[in-house]
Amino acid sequence: MNITKRTRRALLQLFERAHRNAEYFERRRKTFAAVAIIGFPLYYFIWRYVFPQPYESLPLRLIGGALFLPILLERHWPSILKKCWTAYWYLALLYALPFFFSLMLFKNNSSVVWIESTLIAVFVMVLLLDWITLIVHCIVGVGLAWLAYSLTTEAPRLEHVTLIHLPIIFFAVVLGTLANYVTEVVRLEQERAMLATAGSIAHELRTPLLGIRSGAAGLRNFLPALLSAYQLARENSLPVVAIRRSHLATIEGVLERIETEANYSNAIIDILITNTRLPKLGHEDLSPCSMMRCIRIALERYPFSVDEISQIAPVTGNDFIFEGVELLMVHVIFNLLKNSLRHIAMTGKGEICIRAVSSSQCNQLVFRDTAAGIPSEVLPHIFKRFYSLPATGDNILGSGIGLAFCSEVVQAFGGTIECSSILGEFCEFSLKFPRIQS
Repeated sequence: MNITKRTRRALLQLFERAHRNAEYFERRRKTFAAVAIIGFPLYYFIWRYVFPQPYESLPLRLIGGALFLPILLERHWPSILKKCWTAYWYLALLYALPFFFSLMLFKNNSSVVWIESTLIAVFVMVLLLDWITLIVHCIVGVGLAWLAYSLTTEAPRLEHVTLIHLPIIFFAVVLGTLANYVTEVVRLEQERAMLATAGSIAHELRTPLLGIRSGAAGLRNFLPALLSAYQLARENSLPVVAIRRSHLATIEGVLERIETEANYSNAIIDILITNTRLPKLGHEDLSPCSMMRCIRIALERYPFSVDEISQIAPVTGNDFIFEGVELLMVHVIFNLLKNSLRHIAMTGKGEICIRAVSSSQCNQLVFRDTAAGIPSEVLPHIFKRFYSLPATGDNILGSGIGLAFCSEVVQAFGGTIECSSILGEFCEFSLKFPRIQS
């Protein structure tokens, strides 16, 4: 049983690594797809008519180009298919690089042109794949290419020239694997350092905030007496410095504002520290939680200003039970509230609607605000850690930590989180949780 769990966890980690590597190249994926769509048929004519080679296949090249057409039109995929884009991306690369180039190398009797082309394919794989996926693609792609070659050739054999160049190709793969491994280690260390720094800064800010809150609380006890003494002194014509009425009114409300801002800052620090220190959760760490209770706790604990409270519509829907961690779910709602309230403040309009929905298929929390919305080209990236828009006056995203935290928590609970939006109209997050089997 333990071996099965370890194997499942290892496979999940491998998939997460591959998914994150694919996300890293997401902005350049369309460019690569366009090159593949044009390059596959173009080089058929080059190797067929301009510089003829012993073997060429238009169907194989058309398949290669067609595989990348959906990637070029990725934004139009149905939402249910978008969950499979990582697997599709790697399958397309498997065909286009190790399989196709190895098969053409075998079919062309290991000609110099195809040996050079294969080395270029290895170079591109090193750029696009993490080290583990690179090894898997090489083994599977070359293996399938040899199988296809054997099935379509009367007397399949490895040419002597191929054997001579195999050490060079093998060295290129090994060197690329080592380079990618080192790059990944450095990137992970940089990410850990950034998260640790953010958490440390947030933690260190607690001390001065505590001093501010304590000082404000002490002044609150004595300020009324001091103001009363000032009024008596003025009424009895004692020599005291005159204070304008507007300044007196400001003094009376300043302590409340100081305490409110300190409480808000402490709450934001709590959110930041939790976002940067999400523990690894196993099934044994989860317990039945009430969604309505999580919503109620979040709304009670969040440091709303007077104006912000009026922007929260009454919570609607039916309560449901999900397997999770109450504190983490509360912080998920904190992050959604913080983002929505920032958008409302930026646009000067909108309200927040929270709805819990329980059905026979799944349980769902719907969080919607009618403020700025999110651009369609940004939507696919909002749950990526550290993703944010460039710093402009229209920037509606933050540091790229909060929504990534929300996604990681909901997935740890066995659920999914999706976002739909129309720019300038609304932004809606849908958090779906599996039903607990009774």
